Amino acid sequence: MPPQDPSAKTPRTPGAPHTDAPVGDRIDARTRRGRLQMLVLLLVCASPVIASYLMYYVVKPTGGSTNYGTLIDPQRPMPAVQIANERDESVPLASMRGKWLLVTTDPAACDEACAKKLFMIRQIRAGQGQDRERIVPVWLIQDKGAVDERLSAAYNEPYAGVRFLRMDAAAVRQWLPADAGARAEDTIFLVDPLGNLMMRFPKDPDPAKINGDLKKLLKYSRIG
Repeated sequence: MPPQDPSAKTPRTPGAPHTDAPVGDRIDARTRRGRLQMLVLLLVCASPVIASYLMYYVVKPTGGSTNYGTLIDPQRPMPAVQIANERDESVPLASMRGKWLLVTTDPAACDEACAKKLFMIRQIRAGQGQDRERIVPVWLIQDKGAVDERLSAAYNEPYAGVRFLRMDAAAVRQWLPADAGARAEDTIFLVDPLGNLMMRFPKDPDPAKINGDLKKLLKYSRIG
C-alpha cells in the first residue's frame, strides 16, 4: 500500500459535522456563544424593571407630560445613615428598601399642615386597593420630641401602615431636595423599591393626581 500524504485531509462522512476549523477557533466560538446567552439571560431578568422605567419616563401620551410629580434627576439613592424606628431601635435607612415609599417629614411637634400630609399619605395608600401592600407611607421625624398620642392612634397602626421613623434633620434636608422657594416639609416625596428618591410632589398637592401617578407606576412595574 502506498504511503499516505500526511497533509491529505481525512474524507468526511456524508452528514457528519465539519470539523476542519482549528480547535482554538471552535473553543473561542463556544465562549462567544456562552457570553451571548448569559447577556440575553440578564436582559430577560432585568426586563420588568427596564420596561417600567421606559414606560413611565419615556413613553408619553399625546398632549403632554405623563406625570404629576416632578422627577428627581439624577435620582438620589438612600444615604448610608441610621434611623430610629417606633421602638427607638437604630436601623439603617436602607432597611426600608423593597417597597414604594411615600415620604413626608416634619418635627415631632406636628402642626395642622403636617397632620394633613399624614392623612393624605394614609388615604393614598388605602386607595390603591390590593396594591396597597406595595406602598409604605413614612413620616420622617426630624427630632427626638414626643409625638402626640392621637397621631399615633390615627396613623401609626397596622391598617393605616404609616411608619413613624426618626432621622437627623440635617440628613433629611441633604437627601430630600426642596422645590424652589419651598421647604422639604412642604411636600411629599416618592422613593422607589430600589431606594432611589425619584419624585417630588408640589406644595399642597392634589391627592387624586398623586394617586394617578402611583397607579401608573404600580401598573408598569413589577418591583416592590
